[in-house]
Amino acid sequence: MNSAALLRRSGWLTVTFLATAIALLSARYLTLDPETFLPEQRATYLAHLVPLTLHVGGAVTALLLGPWQFLPRLRARRPAVHRFVGRVYLLGALATAVGGLLLVPNGLYPPIAPAGFAGLAVAVLVTTGAAFGAIRCGRVAGHRVWMIRSYALVFTGVTFRLWLMAGAAAGVPFEQAYTSGAWSAWLVNLLVAEHLIARRAAGRSVQVRRTVQE
Repeated sequence: MNSAALLRRSGWLTVTFLATAIALLSARYLTLDPETFLPEQRATYLAHLVPLTLHVGGAVTALLLGPWQFLPRLRARRPAVHRFVGRVYLLGALATAVGGLLLVPNGLYPPIAPAGFAGLAVAVLVTTGAAFGAIRCGRVAGHRVWMIRSYALVFTGVTFRLWLMAGAAAGVPFEQAYTSGAWSAWLVNLLVAEHLIARRAAGRSVQVRRTVQE
């Protein structure tokens, strides 16, 4: 295995581990036990259990399933499984975005933090919808690009919590860490996604040139 392949596998394993850990941790909210809720938002969540369930249930589903959709071996050997998992992922991503939008008006630390999460929800809807539209039109390459963006945004469920942990370790006030993370956690993910997309495109261009030269 060359270094590039090893790096890709290590990255996939890291993303999958973190996504699974956060998804399982977040799944506690689905018990609807008030003791599991963020204390600052407990009253809001209790008053909006349906949007909360949509948001958390969808996020858990999308976080868990997303990484497996990027395995070339699964796509090649089990296309029916890939399509089924993709449909479930789509429903999960849409559910978490819609639930998030319904929770935004009662979000913590308005207006900055709720606006950030509203932007995230809209971005998830747009990228996931574009991924679905691309594959329905047979644009496989375009579908994969939009799926990278979609999952990068869904992965905010991980990076936002890491941001809060880093802020706590650095002594940053919770309100400041929460408010800044509501924007930076998903914008950074999107920048990373665009970098990966550009690298993939550059790699394909190099392969095409080598093929032509041969």
